[in-house]
Amino acid sequence: ASHAAAGDSRPNPPKAYTMMLSAVASVAQPHRAAAKLGSRAPTRALRNAAVAPRRKVARQLIEATVSKDNVFANNPGSLAALSAMGVNNQVPVTPNMMPFEDLASATMPHRERLKVFSGSAHPDLSNEIANYLGMDLGDRVIKKFADGEVYVQIKESIRGCDVFLVQPTCPPNVNDNLMELLIMIDACRRASCRSITCVIPYYGYARADRRTSGRESIAAKLAANLLTQAGATRIVMLDIHSLQTIGYFDIPVDHIYGETVILDYLTSKDFSPKDLVVVSPDVGGVPRARAFAKKLCDAPMAIIDKRRTGHNKAEVMNLIGEVEGKVAIMLDDMIDTGGTLVAGAKLLRDQGAKDIYACATHAIFSPPAVERLGSGVFTEVIVTNSIPHTPERDFPQLTVLSVGNLLGETIWRVHNDNPVSFNKL
Repeated sequence: ASHAAAGDSRPNPPKAYTMMLSAVASVAQPHRAAAKLGSRAPTRALRNAAVAPRRKVARQLIEATVSKDNVFANNPGSLAALSAMGVNNQVPVTPNMMPFEDLASATMPHRERLKVFSGSAHPDLSNEIANYLGMDLGDRVIKKFADGEVYVQIKESIRGCDVFLVQPTCPPNVNDNLMELLIMIDACRRASCRSITCVIPYYGYARADRRTSGRESIAAKLAANLLTQAGATRIVMLDIHSLQTIGYFDIPVDHIYGETVILDYLTSKDFSPKDLVVVSPDVGGVPRARAFAKKLCDAPMAIIDKRRTGHNKAEVMNLIGEVEGKVAIMLDDMIDTGGTLVAGAKLLRDQGAKDIYACATHAIFSPPAVERLGSGVFTEVIVTNSIPHTPERDFPQLTVLSVGNLLGETIWRVHNDNPVSFNKL
């Protein structure tokens, strides 16, 4: 019956719509349409192979109708599908229609799909990231039971969202922070989010990346397996101790260089290029120091040869390079007890270095690092806030730079599928 007969003032459906219905019927059941023409019905296997893709097109056509009159928009997606079925008439335009490829995102704007949640390890850094992105941190509950177990609940809907979890697995509670991150991943996965990206400013167990003697574990690989199996779909790391750790993951890993923040700070000091020398505290840090020196006025390099006598212990052997009368920039990825840097700084003083700056991304500062670094051997110690900074870790020569903007920009680029090589050394 027409709309008028039903007491409705709306016009009858356009001719293109009735043609669409007949076309959909022939698409959904082509073997029946063929039988009416007297052709022999194909075998079941051939029929299923032919019907499946065409039924998908029919479903797309039906799902694309959002107005009460069920008319298609004049857009390339719907017209191409109609044309494939022999419906070549011009279809009326309805303003509220959209192409098929946009239907999946019709219910949620792109920016609203971005959700950032903070663990309990470093909420200050998470707030800096959220401020850079111009948004609030996601609402969640994290608490510990009396027996030490961790409880996590996401307090808002994240269905279909891109979730970013900011949590360094850093001291003083490395294992608790790692376990909390795993439980956060599990909570988000069970809440039907679209993706889970772990933003790990400091990756615990990164130094356990290889076997140096028999019957040792490779804890860096174990931690990578735990994160992957928990449900993480991407990892963002800041200055990992060894780049081979990236290969331990079976999911994409974006490695961000925190040294670029330190580089900008040193550049603002207006050192004379001829007075600078970049010093690597060990042979393993030579590639990092070389890239840093090239960006820092193409400064020359020096290398400290050291031999370890035990964990967190080092004995400096000799210096390769010239540092007399120069400003020495010692660059490392982390400062733990400070023994390596202090021993190297004393050697540089003996070789005639004028000023010595110690630079590192991760300030672990295990005792007695604060006493060693604040003893006056360094002109300045420059680190970032990848690990929370507390008053008891402070001393006069210390400068802490923020990586909040750097990580915020990285999150925004990952969310928008843009490259993150903007800060590569």
